[in-house]
Amino acid sequence: MNQKKPILTGRNITVRFGEGCPYCKTHTELEKGRCPFCHTIWAVRDVSFNLYPGEILGIVGESGSGKSTLLKTLYFDAPATAGDVRLTLYHEGKDNILHCSTQNQRYLRNHLMGMVYQNPMLGLRMDLSSGANIAEKLIAAGNRNAGKMMKRCHGLLQHVEIPVERMKDAPKVFSGGMQQRVQISKAIANNPPILFLDEVTTGLDLSVQAKVLDLIRTIQQELGIAMMIVSHDLAVIRMMSDRTMVMLGGRVVEEGLTDQILEDPLHEYTQTLVSSLL
Repeated sequence: MNQKKPILTGRNITVRFGEGCPYCKTHTELEKGRCPFCHTIWAVRDVSFNLYPGEILGIVGESGSGKSTLLKTLYFDAPATAGDVRLTLYHEGKDNILHCSTQNQRYLRNHLMGMVYQNPMLGLRMDLSSGANIAEKLIAAGNRNAGKMMKRCHGLLQHVEIPVERMKDAPKVFSGGMQQRVQISKAIANNPPILFLDEVTTGLDLSVQAKVLDLIRTIQQELGIAMMIVSHDLAVIRMMSDRTMVMLGGRVVEEGLTDQILEDPLHEYTQTLVSSLL
């Protein structure tokens, strides 16, 4: 699985809310990432990772562990305080994309990355038709041929098992599971090599969760997309991920092959997560 060259690398990524103080700058193990003295929040602290082509990297942790903030930072929804992130398909991995211009960030979001949010309202315009939502992503990447865009919208909706006749319906009239399917189709509209998924099954019925996860796995296998999937549910990570990072208080406390972490967890917090599956 681990090919020689990762498609995306992150080094020492930190997202901090507050200036920090001598105590929290030297003490990394803060409860919930919060300094008891200056009340600075270390949402993400010194996180590093490699994402390889065609793999699924899972990130698991309790609410407030920093996992969603990490994804939002990678997708430019939230600024980083510090860190270095490189994408091999962008300037041959020579540039730290956290420092690139707003225009180049838009290019990366529209061509090389996709995001599926926990809340579909963040990824979709709920009053526009499903087809228009997908077309918006295609237009952002420079597509202008109406016929080709219509054909692409048809194909994407069929791919996520939404009847084409519902292409004109707005996501606001869909169920939560269907909204996530539209969000997925929009996120992969421009064939990005990287897809971020943030708690995409939270709030869905178990049967709907299973269908959404099956769809994501099918898309990953068919298109070879590298994915980073965030969940507080280790059962989801176990089902989906090749490798897993465990986050607590903004830090990565354990990482490795998913099977290895499940069979022999080393960190006390990971052991608690694994025991909850038994």
